[in-house]
Amino acid sequence: MALTRTSALDPAPAAAHGDGAAHGGGTAHGGRSGRVRRSADAGRRLLPGLVAAAAGTAVAFAVHRALPAVPALTAAIVLGIAAAHLPGLRDRVRGAARPGLSLAGRRLMRLGVVLLGLKLSVQDVRDLGWPSALMVVAVVAATFAGTWWLGRRIGLPGDQPLLIAAGYAICGASAIGAVSAATGSDEEDAASSVALVTLCGTLAIAVLPLLHQPLGLDDAQFGRWVGASVHDVGQVVAAAQTAGPAALGDAVLVKLMRVALLAPLVAVVALGLGRRAGTRGVAGRKPSPVPLFVLGFLAMIGLRSTGWLPGTVLDGAAHAQEILLAAALFGLGSAVHLPTLARTGGRAALLGLSAWGVVAGVSYAGVLLTT
Repeated sequence: MALTRTSALDPAPAAAHGDGAAHGGGTAHGGRSGRVRRSADAGRRLLPGLVAAAAGTAVAFAVHRALPAVPALTAAIVLGIAAAHLPGLRDRVRGAARPGLSLAGRRLMRLGVVLLGLKLSVQDVRDLGWPSALMVVAVVAATFAGTWWLGRRIGLPGDQPLLIAAGYAICGASAIGAVSAATGSDEEDAASSVALVTLCGTLAIAVLPLLHQPLGLDDAQFGRWVGASVHDVGQVVAAAQTAGPAALGDAVLVKLMRVALLAPLVAVVALGLGRRAGTRGVAGRKPSPVPLFVLGFLAMIGLRSTGWLPGTVLDGAAHAQEILLAAALFGLGSAVHLPTLARTGGRAALLGLSAWGVVAGVSYAGVLLTT
């Protein structure tokens, strides 16, 4: 037995054994076998977490069907957080299921962001008008810069200031996932940021319709204000539909304009933090300054703009995108550790409320100036 173990580690005895090595086939066969075994082992490690993410996604959509006011993506992250803390599930979520859940939080998020590009075309930007487009750019820039600066000033740890700023400025959890993927941010920072942004976006569904009349906005202005200030597309729809179809149409257009700015924002962040991100690359390789999934997002916008895709394909892609994002958010939610989040809860809440005030105030002023 000792000789057998030695031969497994030392290539010299192995060469003495084999006609395979002498004939040139043994090494190739062993390499293929090794790769197959490693792939099988990786699949077994990932399977429990991927199954958990699929189950969480199914339950999230069931909740949404039972309670239409609750977006499936919001339900997904809440279920992920719950699974990470329930006594019967938390050990499995933090143990055997962790690799697959982490993969869902990273890779499925990127795929969902790519498909998000199919919701926007160049024509949408033209229909909105350049004054409104410039207003959206100003809102995104002011919200991102102000939130990031304030988060660093109040001492939030890790990449939370950066990720929360991206979430408020662009499109909530999707933007956080995109920026964290591009910069190699810690999974717990991403999960905590998603939890905060999702909570504030959900509150906006109830609060903003109450301000429609007091702020003196007509229906179209209210829709644009909602689209410019609320994070997630589903939350925008939920808030804007209270003012009718005109408000809803303008809200979705403005929101999709913000989504279009995801690609340049991620590219700028990745370039600005490229040195740090390079140290986190695989096998020491520095990642591309513009992540591939961002290029995929832009390619999908271009494809949608051609008009070649039938409505059935676009509808199917929209459903697939929501499923992928729900699975990713369940994975991210399962990484939230509430005791750790509570230690920075006061500072995070302060940043969330302040950022909410910034994006709502700047977008309100922008709507009044451009309509």
